[in-house]
Amino acid sequence: VQLVESGGGLVQPGGSLRLSCAASGFPFTSRGMKWVRQTPGKDLEWVASLSASRASAYYADSVKGRFTISRDSAKSTLYLQMNNLKPEDSAWYYCSTEDDTFRGQGTQVTVSS
Repeated sequence: VQLVESGGGLVQPGGSLRLSCAASGFPFTSRGMKWVRQTPGKDLEWVASLSASRASAYYADSVKGRFTISRDSAKSTLYLQMNNLKPEDSAWYYCSTEDDTFRGQGTQVTVSS
């Protein structure tokens, strides 16, 4: 099983990034997926979830209206489009199955001028 995140980096406040998570080794199309994030010294924070059918998406209040979670089943890839980024969005971002069975190694996002 592999979940490999990419797309992180340094961006100025107000900027955008799109994170990707390539999944393999498990039935991606039948699993709900989510993004979580963590900053040093803080607990893991849930960011967004998307059902297997893509019919239901949920967002933390802190990102609602700015982030969009999506998935491409043909590519077994999960995405997180992040717009209007703020310094408080700086963190390591991880994709995970909804039940936390599998989690990737993370990609770092830094929002700074």
